[in-house]
Amino acid sequence: MNAAFAATARNALILFGFALAFTALMAITWGATRDTIRASAEAEKMKLIDEVLPPRAYDNALLSDWTGIGPEPALGLDAPSRVLRARRGGEPVALLLEAQANDGYGGPIRLLVAVGADGSVLGVRVTQHRETPGLGDYIDLHKDRNKAHPWIRRFEGRGLAQIPPERWRVKKDGGNFDYVAGATISARAVTGAVGRALAFASAHRDALFSAPGGARPAGGG
Repeated sequence: MNAAFAATARNALILFGFALAFTALMAITWGATRDTIRASAEAEKMKLIDEVLPPRAYDNALLSDWTGIGPEPALGLDAPSRVLRARRGGEPVALLLEAQANDGYGGPIRLLVAVGADGSVLGVRVTQHRETPGLGDYIDLHKDRNKAHPWIRRFEGRGLAQIPPERWRVKKDGGNFDYVAGATISARAVTGAVGRALAFASAHRDALFSAPGGARPAGGG
């Protein structure tokens, strides 16, 4: 009986030792790779940001200069998000907002929208979608077959001063923006979402730029 108990206890201690060693190894591995993972994630974010806002346009640490908003129905968001703030010499340059079109053909369409301090759209990119391959996915710059004049770049340089809010629609709906025949829903969803994001950024520009870092600005949500 004592011998059996001793053997069982010994085996339990061995298993416990293995578990403890494995846990320690995982902790060490996580500690060693955490910074690498974080740096890789930030590099991916900056790669996308560079597509809508050239690095030469600002001189602040963009990923560290943000303010929180939401949930914000005007942006199609049902969860809090961050607005990044680009500055040059301390002066406002652009706001970068996440937005979502909830009326896409294949489901929600996630967007990154850069709005200049002058109220014009600097760039838009689709970051996530499930639109029909070869048809509605032309909203994605990297899948658009029209490489010379990608559809998603039609918003650049345009603002509410040139196009009033009610005209931020596809031409089929009485708006200003073209679309690809047979894939109206995708373009309609993105165009509306970009227009709403632009209106939100324009209405809350000063509050978003002046809010303390990491804080939700008054009137910003």
